[in-house]
Amino acid sequence: MNIDWPTLVPLIFAGLMGLSILLYVILDGFDLGIGILFVAAEKEEKDVMIAAIGPFWDANETWLVLAVGLLLVAFPIAHGTILTALYIPVFLLLFGLILRGVAFDFRAKVPAYRKRRWDCIFFAGSALAALAQGYMLGIYVLGLEQGLSAILFALLVAVCLAAAYAAMGAAWLIYKTEDDLQKKAVRWLRRALVFTACGMAAVSAATPLTSPRIFEKWFSLPEIVWLAPLPIISAGLFLWLWRMSYRLPAPDDAHSLKPFVALAFVFALGFAGLAYSFYPYVVPDRITIWQAAAASESLGFILVGTVIVLPIILGYTIYAYRVFGGKATHLSYD
Repeated sequence: MNIDWPTLVPLIFAGLMGLSILLYVILDGFDLGIGILFVAAEKEEKDVMIAAIGPFWDANETWLVLAVGLLLVAFPIAHGTILTALYIPVFLLLFGLILRGVAFDFRAKVPAYRKRRWDCIFFAGSALAALAQGYMLGIYVLGLEQGLSAILFALLVAVCLAAAYAAMGAAWLIYKTEDDLQKKAVRWLRRALVFTACGMAAVSAATPLTSPRIFEKWFSLPEIVWLAPLPIISAGLFLWLWRMSYRLPAPDDAHSLKPFVALAFVFALGFAGLAYSFYPYVVPDRITIWQAAAASESLGFILVGTVIVLPIILGYTIYAYRVFGGKATHLSYD
């Protein structure tokens, strides 16, 4: 491959889009998960759970906007193909995000006897957004197929991704809370881990079986040797997390951040496996990165803006997590 400008710039945008998606899945994953865990929380616990995500959730969703924006401007052909095939789940995703956003603010402003209604809407919006994302992932892995078997597989992935987000939410609560809620979060993490592991196993098994090209990339020599650490490390982290959950919470709140970091690392490994499987295609086995890319002159112009905007978003995200670090306190909108 000749590494000239028309070859390089679509790769740069593919990398930036992948980074944005991964950061969104990890960061917004935990606050979607906390919304899903609302269904199992007591009334007083819900205020603390909201306080645990309050300073971050707006910034977390910024990465989704950036990823979709990059897909639209850098890969317009792929944008049209993917969103046409996933029109309904995309609509459900946006509807779910709107529901939870409205509920997030209204639950603190309404009289106490109406608060439960908005708590239910916050749970419904979070679950709907997570399920829609999982369904889209399942359909994408199967090459945008729309048959009955593809729909059933996508529904399985949807449930497992929602469970994975719940695991991330529980891990975040272990880090941000104390006492009874922290102990309850440990039990939530343990249950959600089972579905998370099943979902990653299902996607890992289905991806090579749907495409002879992907199967060849994973199971030929020497590739199988240097790719083997991805599933082995992921399985090891799941086992380590399961065993650690029986030792949490530890005295002096030791190890409280480790479950979240370990799950983020598992997500990153899974994302790396998918990226390797589908490269160089942006629409599986149909449209490559270069076929889908806009003109290199346009990409060069957009890259200037991206180089300015991306560090600002990254810097704000790091600053917010630094300023609002530590344990969550009781919720206040004042």
